[in-house]
Amino acid sequence: MKKELLFGFLLLLSAIFVVSPDPARSQLKPGDPIVFGVPTALGSIEGRDGWMAIQMARDEINAKGGIRVGKTTHKLEVYSIDTREHEPGIPVHDALTAMEKLILEKKPHAIVLGNFRSEVLLSSMDLISKYKLPYICSIAMTPLMQKKVSEEYDKYKYVFRNCLNAPYLSMYLGGVMGFIRKEFGFNKAFIVTQDVLWAKGTGKGLEGWYKGNGWEVIGFDTYATGASDFSPSLMKVRAQKAQVLVPIFDMPQSGILLKQARAMQVPALLAGFISPVSPENAWRVFEGEVEGMINMIYEVGPIAVKAVPKSVEFNENYGKRWGEKARTDLSGHGPGPSYDAVYIMANAIERAQTVEPDAMVKALEQTDMQGVVGRIRFGKDHQVVYGTDPKETAIGCGFQWVKPGKRTVVYPEAVAEGKIQLPPYMK
Repeated sequence: MKKELLFGFLLLLSAIFVVSPDPARSQLKPGDPIVFGVPTALGSIEGRDGWMAIQMARDEINAKGGIRVGKTTHKLEVYSIDTREHEPGIPVHDALTAMEKLILEKKPHAIVLGNFRSEVLLSSMDLISKYKLPYICSIAMTPLMQKKVSEEYDKYKYVFRNCLNAPYLSMYLGGVMGFIRKEFGFNKAFIVTQDVLWAKGTGKGLEGWYKGNGWEVIGFDTYATGASDFSPSLMKVRAQKAQVLVPIFDMPQSGILLKQARAMQVPALLAGFISPVSPENAWRVFEGEVEGMINMIYEVGPIAVKAVPKSVEFNENYGKRWGEKARTDLSGHGPGPSYDAVYIMANAIERAQTVEPDAMVKALEQTDMQGVVGRIRFGKDHQVVYGTDPKETAIGCGFQWVKPGKRTVVYPEAVAEGKIQLPPYMK
């Protein structure tokens, strides 16, 4: 308790006296390392895998000599802190306190990976502005981040995002639903989401897509983070004869929804995002009950897509670095962008020839490179552009679980390696 009070007092002093970043941080001397901070929810599978991907990128960069600034090269150091923001009931303030602790103690030149929960990302933008730290977010998905950058550019220009956002996820899900209707004539959907900003936003976006494309949305339910009984919604799905059940969840307990659906013999095609169903090991974990589900990989890399060579290389190298179990455990959101974020930031520093924040921001805005997730370019709102052609944009994909435990990419068409099939319980 005494330590917590002391740190709280130090943070108060920093808020009073630290109104601009330490000028010394922008002055690199020969031998000085370049430091990236990684404040995130390390207990989540997305945060865990993103942090491991970042360490892999650091090792690769350092093995080649480091980051060149002028006539000197600098080793890259990365430091993480667990914000615990994925846990039910953790206040936003606690996550921000952890983030500021990392900034004050490690004095990073930039932040990568960053916040897990969208609510924390929005609040952290003032902290990032205070310290003028270039920041690439690789998990939190709210489009309100872009709105804040666009409306108050001078204040929030340090914040970028290279992962998928909620509108892009709705776009991909809409594309999958278009395929489903074309192939099977389905037009009745039931949406079930986690009661958090990104998931509800994605659900609302998809609901709008459905209504504009001749579908009937016969239900839209939400569940609090930590919930473990989804039977009320599943009974409605069965009673109202929904043809497609769309779950949108990132919490570990969300896998129970799939098991309950199978136990209750709900005759609807599952198509959406359940975080624990994304990894390659999910077939074993769920004892084959994932068969037929169409799940999203938000950004390629955790699944190797032949049309994106760097995604194949990342997937293979991750297994070599961390072991085959870690590779098959890779989550469907965050690892690819987290790895890319290190290279994006390092590339920006080398082009800017400095770690001065405003110069780094300008260099980041001019990014145009091929990464694990496809072509990486930031829009004016500092969101990486996603689409359906990896030669032109970053890309996510939809895959379907098929026997004997294989993830087959079915969308977008430019990278598809198979077609959607109806699972046995719907035939």
